[in-house]
Amino acid sequence: MNQEEQVQGLQLVLLNERGRLLRFLAARGAGDEAEDVLQDLWQRVAATPAQPIAEPLSYLFRAAENMMRDRRRSNVSRERRQHAWHEAGPTAQEQPSGERALIARQNLREVDRVLAALGPRVDRVFRRYRVDGVGQAAIAGELGISLSSVEKDLQKAYRALAELKERLDAE
Repeated sequence: MNQEEQVQGLQLVLLNERGRLLRFLAARGAGDEAEDVLQDLWQRVAATPAQPIAEPLSYLFRAAENMMRDRRRSNVSRERRQHAWHEAGPTAQEQPSGERALIARQNLREVDRVLAALGPRVDRVFRRYRVDGVGQAAIAGELGISLSSVEKDLQKAYRALAELKERLDAE
């Protein structure tokens, strides 16, 4: 028997037993997906290499059950992944309200204004150290100033920001 006849034979059995296979899948919890599982089974049967199958009906029932089980596992895995993804996202309590976001933006503009008022070097030293994470010695080397000057610039920035924080907290 050649491959085309064998596949044709399984496809014929599947067509003849379609109703039984659908009931079988529905009884095992496939529900609305029974037709989809059967379609996947049809495609699998069409792609099956030629092999003699002693009990084609048993083969089809087993293959249908295995496909349904694989779909269920895939769905459970997808739901877990989506649940984990949603759990990892910010909750309603973590997301700032519109008012809090507006206040935060205003405070950030105020910080920028205070740092700019201290001069470009102090502003740059502070941002390179606190935002970019560059070490004080490296900043001194970049700007061609002493390590002591970097430390003093940072102290100026910290003092000005502490005063700003006190003023904002008082409001």
